[in-house]
Amino acid sequence: MLDLLANPEVWIAFLTLTMLEIVLGIDNIVFISILTGRLPPHQRAPARYLGLGLAMFMRIGLLASLAWIMGLSADLFEIFGHGVSGRDIILVGGGGFLLAKSTLEMHNALEHSVSETAGVPVATFGAVLVQIGLIDIVFSLDSVITAVGLVDELPVMIAAIIVAVLVMMVAAGPVSRFIEDHPTLKMLALSFLLVIGLMLVAEGFGVSVPKGYIYFAMAFSLLVELLNIRAQRDPVKLRKTQLADLVRPTG
Repeated sequence: MLDLLANPEVWIAFLTLTMLEIVLGIDNIVFISILTGRLPPHQRAPARYLGLGLAMFMRIGLLASLAWIMGLSADLFEIFGHGVSGRDIILVGGGGFLLAKSTLEMHNALEHSVSETAGVPVATFGAVLVQIGLIDIVFSLDSVITAVGLVDELPVMIAAIIVAVLVMMVAAGPVSRFIEDHPTLKMLALSFLLVIGLMLVAEGFGVSVPKGYIYFAMAFSLLVELLNIRAQRDPVKLRKTQLADLVRPTG
């Protein structure tokens, strides 16, 4: 252990893997934020922490069974000449779940079903945790495969995952509140999840999708939406200032 701590290459690998785990966890934060938004306010924070804690233990558990993870890439059967592995089944199932869940949430938003029942719980704590656990399996699989490909030392992988999840726990609250306060941003987040679900299904069928392009498109779309939010706020502030000037007594 002391040899690992004294090795600068290990620290570089640890920092690199931690940053990648945080980036890969962004979609997890968005999904958890949207799911917990359907809970009563006093249950949202515990659900976020439990969901992210579940993701952390799931990833550590998968790391502890590396032989099983590597075995998931072996073909189980063939469909039209294409080999189907356990990893493919998990990716297609998880991607399909994301597609269905995101589409349902978009439908509810467009039909104003959420706003019409404001303040009334539309999901149970247990149901939300089950959904978080299901999609954590897919996100954890992607995260663990990335870790195994970058680092050889198991303690370094576990430490990077723990630090990344702690950072996500700190960020999950502000991200959730920001998404809930801006309905258009919530719709954009659901669109992100649709794209991620489609990407997972494509990978499950053997179609490689460069993730860099997807993350760049997401970052660019988010920047544009933040600029729109800022532009909508400025006229409101200007009108308030003008009204204050009108009613302010002179002389």
